[in-house]
Amino acid sequence: MEQYITEISKYLIALFMALYTYECFAVFRFEKEEDRRGIYIRQNILIFLVHFLCYISIILRSGKLEYIFFFAFQQIALFTMIVLFQMLYPRANRLLLNNMCMLLAIGFVVLIRISYGKAVRQFIIVAGSMVVAMFVPYVLGKIKRPEKFTWLYAGVGIAALTAVLVAGAVTNGSRLSFSLAGVSFQPSEFVKILFIFCMAAMLKEAESFGQILLSAFVAAAHVLLLVMSRDLGSALIFFVTFVGMLYCATGQIRYPLLGLSAGAIASVAAFYLFSHVQVRVQAWKDPWSVIDGAGYQITQSLFAIGCGNWFGMGICQGSPKSIPYVETDFVFSAIAEELGVIFAVCLILVCVSCFMMFMKIAMQLKDAFQRYVVIGLGITYIFQIFLTIGGGTKFIPLTGVTLPFISYGGSSVLTTFVMFAIVEGLYVQQPIKRPEGRKKPPVRRRVNVKYEDYENDEEWENW
Repeated sequence: MEQYITEISKYLIALFMALYTYECFAVFRFEKEEDRRGIYIRQNILIFLVHFLCYISIILRSGKLEYIFFFAFQQIALFTMIVLFQMLYPRANRLLLNNMCMLLAIGFVVLIRISYGKAVRQFIIVAGSMVVAMFVPYVLGKIKRPEKFTWLYAGVGIAALTAVLVAGAVTNGSRLSFSLAGVSFQPSEFVKILFIFCMAAMLKEAESFGQILLSAFVAAAHVLLLVMSRDLGSALIFFVTFVGMLYCATGQIRYPLLGLSAGAIASVAAFYLFSHVQVRVQAWKDPWSVIDGAGYQITQSLFAIGCGNWFGMGICQGSPKSIPYVETDFVFSAIAEELGVIFAVCLILVCVSCFMMFMKIAMQLKDAFQRYVVIGLGITYIFQIFLTIGGGTKFIPLTGVTLPFISYGGSSVLTTFVMFAIVEGLYVQQPIKRPEGRKKPPVRRRVNVKYEDYENDEEWENW
């Protein structure tokens, strides 16, 4: 009986994930959030169904009933996030909120499959990050003209990266993090947000080539510090984010072309300067020739993806632990192995729908600074996903960055929460548009009447 349930669940999980992904793009048919309400409700149901079916399979296969309590805590946390965020910010974009919860649910499932201890720690971090995310839109709304702190963003970011370069802990040959009271955190994750705010403020005021050149120097300072720390994955994210924001701010194709040329030259230089880059390039070009050494990770990753087929081997039926650092760099491979290629492709499309919504929100914002911030956050998010999945599938050399909301890592989870919350905060700050053709009638002096006080246009017109 147990085998039948888990086998049927495998197909239902793929079906429900495909339906959820379809709804992610169906949202874009409607302009108003009210018209999307039915889609969002169906998405909420599908989130909890996918999460439930995954845990049913885990519990039946492992026989560990204590997982039931952990599952219940996760369901409560996701439900609280959905309900409370909507109560605090009724005008929030619910596609981003739902996608956050779906990605978190997938992350919980994958991590408990790999390591129960790490899954518990990740859950605690997620719970704390949820609390932080609840306050971000409110705090953002209280800051007047955040673009005036340009040099504060730059100074704090450069100082933090310099501190890592000087005193950071070395991980796999790179200086990445600090450890305080047994808790490790990676400053470059948080500096990403400061960097985007800094670039958005500088590009808003960039009316001459000299000002654009100044922003390029500031961006180069961040990138060079990361390169000197050998955090090449983060350096690449910072570089691509700046080039993308610069193109969106100026509309001139020459800047991306110059950036592409500079990036190519820097890549060649990095290959000759850093031995670990040479190792990763060799593992990318021909991992089978070094399968016992540098190519072991990528070959195991490819084996896992290949074994997954369309619907996966089933949860607890694969061997994701055979991939080193599977919970961080290769979590996508673990998903493809046990949940299937269909599920994995849908996961990519869910992330793409987040990026599309970021860009849609950016185009709706009237303030240039806010628009550039959302564009920068969107580019950072989708490019990090590209690097993680591309590295795990041998599409590009491995860069060692995490998959947002899914991979194990406190700094990454908290930073991604803040990024999404910033976009939500800027989205809810948009002024409510009055219907076209409606003119606000004169207001009597003794009565404070507003258009927003009325539920529909008919009541307002009758008044």
